[in-house]
Amino acid sequence: MGQVRAGQTDAYSLILEAIDVGVFKPGDRLVESDLADRFGVSRTPIREALQRLETQNLLTRDGRSLIVASLSHNQMSELYVVRAELEGLAARLAARHATEEEVRVLQDMVEDDRKIIDDPNALSRANRRFHKQIHLASHNRFLVRQLDLVHRSMALMATTSLAADGRGEVAMDEHQAIVQAIAHRDEDAAQNALRSHISVAFVTRLKLDSGGA
Repeated sequence: MGQVRAGQTDAYSLILEAIDVGVFKPGDRLVESDLADRFGVSRTPIREALQRLETQNLLTRDGRSLIVASLSHNQMSELYVVRAELEGLAARLAARHATEEEVRVLQDMVEDDRKIIDDPNALSRANRRFHKQIHLASHNRFLVRQLDLVHRSMALMATTSLAADGRGEVAMDEHQAIVQAIAHRDEDAAQNALRSHISVAFVTRLKLDSGGA
């Protein structure tokens, strides 16, 4: 029984990771047999993982097939509202609780990420790591759990706002302002800087989706 449970967890994690990093994009059809071959897992745990992802609204039905879900305009707007509030709270708590080592890691991330500013896909992955580090620096496990759910839904967006011309460099400046506020233990500044960062990202994404950026 334990082995079956491990297989289910592995299959679920593998598919979820593939969605998160963009291997499977919104609208892509997921076929049991193909996934079993790709990941070297039997079809039973794949089937159970797909059912779990459908329950979480990460997959949706198209006839008899399952496809990676996409977010409507309203859903995306709702997601960004929640993300801005929760991320802002994480930054505020990080300014209060982050260790000196955690602040140093955040600063190193900003400096390293500037080197990949012209690679939107690599920068998008680095951006997720940066935000995850802030979540962890909040030292609030319940907030981290909720933000994990939010960022899982972010994977259902077909493009990254970092693909817009000039957005990468501006985003890194915004990241620097967030880290500086956390380092100075300025809770208000950290919260406001991160909420502003999310707001700018949302506007950029709306422009991308409308063809205006």
